[in-house]
Amino acid sequence: MKILLVFPEFPETFWSFKHALKFVFKKSTNPPLGLLTVAGLLPTTWEKRLVDQNVSKLLDRDLLWADYVFLSGISIQKKSVQETLARCRALGVKVVAGGPLFTSSHEGFAGVDHFVLGEAELALPPFLRDLEKGRLQPIYRAEDWADLQTTPIPQWHLINQRKYASMSIQYSRGCPYNCDFCDITLLYGKHCRTKTVDQVIREMDAIYQSGWRGPVFFVDDNFIGNRKKLKQEILPAVIAWMANKRHPFSFFTQTSIDLADDDELMRRMSQAGFDTVFVGIETPNEMSLSECTKSQNKNRDLIACVKKIQKFGFQVQAGFIVGFDSDPATIFETQINFIQKSGIITAMVGLLNAMQGTQLYQRLKDENRLLKDVTGDNTDFTLNFIPKMDRADLLEGYRKIIAKIYSPKYFYARVKTYLKTYRKNTQRDRRFRFRPLLLVTFMRSVIRLGLIGKERYQYWKLLSWSLLRRPRTFPLAVTFSIYGFHYRKVFEKYI
Repeated sequence: MKILLVFPEFPETFWSFKHALKFVFKKSTNPPLGLLTVAGLLPTTWEKRLVDQNVSKLLDRDLLWADYVFLSGISIQKKSVQETLARCRALGVKVVAGGPLFTSSHEGFAGVDHFVLGEAELALPPFLRDLEKGRLQPIYRAEDWADLQTTPIPQWHLINQRKYASMSIQYSRGCPYNCDFCDITLLYGKHCRTKTVDQVIREMDAIYQSGWRGPVFFVDDNFIGNRKKLKQEILPAVIAWMANKRHPFSFFTQTSIDLADDDELMRRMSQAGFDTVFVGIETPNEMSLSECTKSQNKNRDLIACVKKIQKFGFQVQAGFIVGFDSDPATIFETQINFIQKSGIITAMVGLLNAMQGTQLYQRLKDENRLLKDVTGDNTDFTLNFIPKMDRADLLEGYRKIIAKIYSPKYFYARVKTYLKTYRKNTQRDRRFRFRPLLLVTFMRSVIRLGLIGKERYQYWKLLSWSLLRRPRTFPLAVTFSIYGFHYRKVFEKYI
């Protein structure tokens, strides 16, 4: 059997880093971990190929080679998914579709021969058994949550790692919290299911043996969902492995803000090599936090929490939302002030949208306020529901936030705020070695940002300050300058 695994193209978005990746000669931020894992669930005797449309073109000869195309994706890839399905229909190629996009709304996709919905560890084996017997059904659905101890190691040989900025590991699925706008508990449950220490180490070994050296993303939606296991088992093993291998990786992940409550956990994560965490802050407005049941963020000084996490050696990236029913007219200025004071460089501010199946979606449906399906991109100035605030005022306020926080003046001020308190991890210091790519990247930033960019004054001011006052932060100053360029390019059509 010949299987072609196809990952659809992402449009230009905040998280695509399309404009930043050009500086380091990469095509995509992360590989399609889900499809690489699915490949490990397929019979070893089958021929498998993978085409990630973010790094290479999908050719007709690729499709015609396959007995089946396995297609996966998320909502923001919907346009590319539909285009791929149309091509498969035209060529008479059979399609098996699964993953978050189809699990949430498979009814909207014509041309799919078989759906494998829910977690593949449970939904795929019945498909394979029926395929062998020649009696395939149109839909296979997992009715329970998978035991992650059955999850195979991703098949890294199917991709060209040099095309990516980082590799990926999934340690857990699920989140103990239940924010009403989020579909994570819908897709993966509230109980945090985890892999074993042995599995995590074997996956790190596989990435290491593939030749990769550099960033690795723990893709968990809330990495600290099971703190006890992390502190007692996983992190000690990762710390030992990293020391034995002389620190070949750096790690980043997603956590809830209550990471700031656990000094021991932050110390161990730092020792293990974690240097960046993404946190869902959403809003400084307590009433809006209550509205969306974001209980873990309530009754705390959010800026103090961010500063504390930063002091343990982490760059804090964060998500913010405007458009809650409880948002006052002053929310836009409040969000701007919070972001600037916190020193959060990568601040993804988006409009609230209701994803199908979430509590928010059901509430708005009951209130007859839904308008259309989501685009999957909450930074594209679209709303799929009728907001309580005047729509024009909401969009104008959102535009004001984006225009300010990613203007060179505000963005570079935030970078400096963060770098003033930046504390380097000594183990990462020992790991660092000069590479020619660093010099090339710097020179490209000089040309694009320092000579012809709108931000050239702020660029040189930051780099001069970094060299003279905090020279160890210079590589980060260059990196963040490149990030800022990408963010401005993404939003320039709106502001």
